[in-house]
Amino acid sequence: MGRMPSQHSPDDRIAILQGTLDLLILKTLVLGQRHGQGIARSIQRQSEEVFFVDHGSLYLALQRLEDKRWISAKWGVSENNRKARFYSLTAKGREQLLEKTSEWQRLTRAMGLILDGGSSREEV
Repeated sequence: MGRMPSQHSPDDRIAILQGTLDLLILKTLVLGQRHGQGIARSIQRQSEEVFFVDHGSLYLALQRLEDKRWISAKWGVSENNRKARFYSLTAKGREQLLEKTSEWQRLTRAMGLILDGGSSREEV
């Protein structure tokens, strides 16, 4: 009685992180097609250097999103004149971006309510 629920399993934590990276990739691709390195740089730059996406995580996420048909990929040549895969957002990916963005906005609003003053309401 009165016990807190047990912690999430490691698999649950990984899923949360994957979902976050997925959303960041989808949002980045709204701006147009990019190769993997360009996606990683864009996320890092737009987050003011807070988020750093390592290559292993990035390419696993890109493969996962491609498997779900949220993004598509084609071979091209990078600005460094190297062969690279360029990723684009699909219609299904745009739908997911809207859905996941809405979920994150609800989550961050709820966290803000708790962190910014939720305790003062309970002190009655």
